[in-house]
Amino acid sequence: MSNNLKFNIRSKIVVGYLMILLCLGAFLWIVSDRISSLQQEADFIEKHDIEVHNLTHEIEKNLLEMETGQRGYVITGDDTYLEPFNQALSSWQINYNKLYKLVSDNSEQANHLENIKENIKEWITNAGQPAVQLKQLGQDEEALHFFINDPGQQAMNSIHELFLSFRSKERELTTSRIEEMKDSNTHLLYTMYLLWAGAALITICGALVISKSIVRPITQVTHIISDIVKGGNLSQRIHVRSNDEVRQLADTTNELLEQVGRQNWAKDHISVMSTLLQSSDRVETAVQFFIHKLALIMKLPYGAVFINRGGSELVKAAAFADPDGEPWNKVRDRFLPGEGLVGQCMLEQRMIILDDIPPNYVRIESGLGDAEPTTLLLAPVMFEGQVLGVIELAKFKPFDELEIQLIEQLNFQLGVTLNSIQSKMEIQQLYHESQTLNEELQSQTEELQAQTEELQTHSAEMHMLNERLGAQKEAALIAAGELEKYAKELEKSSKYKSQFLANMSHELRTPLNSMLILSQILAENKQGNLTEEEQHYASVIHNSGSELLNLINDILDLSKVEAGKMQIEMDLVNLTELPELMEGYFSKSAESKNLEFEIKMADDLPDMMYSDGMRLHQILRNLLSNAIKFTESGSVKLRVKKMNSIVTSDFAISGDVIAFSVEDTGIGIAAEHLQPIFEAFQQGEETTARRFGGTGLGLSISLHLAKLLGGYITVESEEGIGSTFVLYLPLITENGTSESLFLLPEVAATSSSASWSDLRMEAFDMEVPSRLEYKTVLIVDDDIRNVYGLTNVLEKLQMTVHTAQNGFECLEMLYKHQTIDAVLLDMVMPEMDGVETMKRIRENPEWAELPIIVMSSNTMRDTDQFLADGANGYLHKPIHIQEVIHMLQQWIGI
Repeated sequence: MSNNLKFNIRSKIVVGYLMILLCLGAFLWIVSDRISSLQQEADFIEKHDIEVHNLTHEIEKNLLEMETGQRGYVITGDDTYLEPFNQALSSWQINYNKLYKLVSDNSEQANHLENIKENIKEWITNAGQPAVQLKQLGQDEEALHFFINDPGQQAMNSIHELFLSFRSKERELTTSRIEEMKDSNTHLLYTMYLLWAGAALITICGALVISKSIVRPITQVTHIISDIVKGGNLSQRIHVRSNDEVRQLADTTNELLEQVGRQNWAKDHISVMSTLLQSSDRVETAVQFFIHKLALIMKLPYGAVFINRGGSELVKAAAFADPDGEPWNKVRDRFLPGEGLVGQCMLEQRMIILDDIPPNYVRIESGLGDAEPTTLLLAPVMFEGQVLGVIELAKFKPFDELEIQLIEQLNFQLGVTLNSIQSKMEIQQLYHESQTLNEELQSQTEELQAQTEELQTHSAEMHMLNERLGAQKEAALIAAGELEKYAKELEKSSKYKSQFLANMSHELRTPLNSMLILSQILAENKQGNLTEEEQHYASVIHNSGSELLNLINDILDLSKVEAGKMQIEMDLVNLTELPELMEGYFSKSAESKNLEFEIKMADDLPDMMYSDGMRLHQILRNLLSNAIKFTESGSVKLRVKKMNSIVTSDFAISGDVIAFSVEDTGIGIAAEHLQPIFEAFQQGEETTARRFGGTGLGLSISLHLAKLLGGYITVESEEGIGSTFVLYLPLITENGTSESLFLLPEVAATSSSASWSDLRMEAFDMEVPSRLEYKTVLIVDDDIRNVYGLTNVLEKLQMTVHTAQNGFECLEMLYKHQTIDAVLLDMVMPEMDGVETMKRIRENPEWAELPIIVMSSNTMRDTDQFLADGANGYLHKPIHIQEVIHMLQQWIGI
């Protein structure tokens, strides 16, 4: 840029503003001068005219006081009347002098005052003082006669007439002054208009001159940019002769065009590479296409792709211009993790760039000659944290930043493609193996659904019967015996239904639990005799079985809504642990869908509150899992804040409230489907259920749980924008009385499947005494992960293990297997909890001495309470396996 003094845009704008400020200054100076004159005129009217009127009234008041004092004294002879007379006699002259001074500039008004003064003196001389003197000399008759004749009456009347004329004249003068002030206001207004017009004219002229000097070069730049945009030719550049900010704008625009051109170049190649990779159905074909296309894009003289084979070694799968013959026979095609630069790149999972590589490292040959590259680049091909391969590239000059970014993006596309191809091959193999099992499970599910619908129809019929019986209350009194019979039959039917559901639950869950345990053992592959694909097959079978087990639990427990109950356990809930727990549950799920998952806790939240922590976590997990499931892009947010109270048309909570808000940017819910989604088996539109799956029970269960915890759930949603579910719970900081609350049976079904494992699988000493070998233990727990963990450990100790998911199954297993030596009993289970189960066991004399070891996370009950209920030992969750073994040795290791 030129070093000469320049008149830049800032200077031009400053000059324009200075002109405006000067005009405004002149305008304000003239206007303020005129306003000051008007203010002086207004002050004169206020002070002079009002004072004149006040003084005339004061003089008249003095005359009235003299006249009143004179008459009072003459009539009564009381000297007290002389005080106002004498005081007014001296005061009227003071007021007169003040008034005369104010009107001395007006000869006419001054003459009026002189006449008034003469008349006042005449009254005092001829009427006022003579009457007083006669009274003082004791000549009462003469004084009274003088008073009756009243020689001063004429003077007093003349005074009043003169004052009226004086005030009338003053009012005329005041009116004249006000008119003059109005004329001055009008002149001021005209002056302001003229000054404003002059300032506006000067400002407009200055603005036109300055804007022309600024806009003209900018318009030239704009036309050039518009031509470039319309023509689509990014190679054009802007040339400006001015030496100001417009020149800087042009230079910056030229740099932007250069950068945009390079970015468009990279985007075009990324799009072409994506299309090319999508057409590949084999790993070898994909990497061959990739390395050849990358070499063409980057003008590479050499490149190679190494593929990860089973996580144990990297094998060269494709290359570009791969050297052959002496001395290149030493080039290796296989590397172990950490071996060489290729293996080190896989191990560190980061890009490695080497400049100034040594001579004879590799030579690029052609028909005309050969040369040595100067730069070597190795980059891992990754997908979701796993290294699928490594690319190695060589170049005659260093890689610039844009080229490195392009390589990273192309590497990501290659990783996605390789993972897609491998997943597709695995899915094809899995499909054939699981098809038979899925058909069988589907058949059982359909039969179970039909039975459920039949039971619901029966419940509806019974409900209608109860309504008709209520309407016929008088007839029911006559037919009381018959109604009692119906009641007994209904109780018997309900008992049969409960027994049927319990048996059906056992018959369906037992084979599924076995399948889950075996598939979990296969997936862990502790013996190391399964391939990675076989482990993946076992994981898929385990996940599918778990989903089917959850579905069966939901359907069975929903059918038992009239008979099921669950106890709400109020305890301290640590709110500070909530972000870590929810992150553990859903961060991976959100990451797999490329969703932003955020948890925000308000600063004024308490650390602890009283509620049922398991039910609270269950509701939040349900809401967050729905949000992630129905959100394809964007974000899912959990916000927790404290409120003073909440009052709506549906519910009200007085006192402090904790609001858990789950916000998503998913598909949203239509207005007509907002209320029905809280009903069982409802998921909004039918297309939503077909697209995303699910039973439609989660929100219904969550709403009932919220009500039982003293709260409520609200929803706001806009279709295509997203949804916001808010859980309101009362903030209880002091523990109240613990009451047993009845919950819907679907709560039991979902809570057991959603809980985290309470077993701590730390390392334990296998060299235990042989006293536990060939012993038999019964594990009673509805959490399949706890059952699996305990079973896996105890079977390694050569023990026989039986399992049950609730109290009914526990009693059944004890009847079937008389050789059971001990029972590991969970306290919180569906259908029959641990306390009731322990009571039933102790009622049987055969099991009176059977060791029962209780497993519980309830901090409200101490060990003595469990022992009083019939337990032999107590383990607090989370359970450490060493404690389990020690407890079993204590009771059955004889």
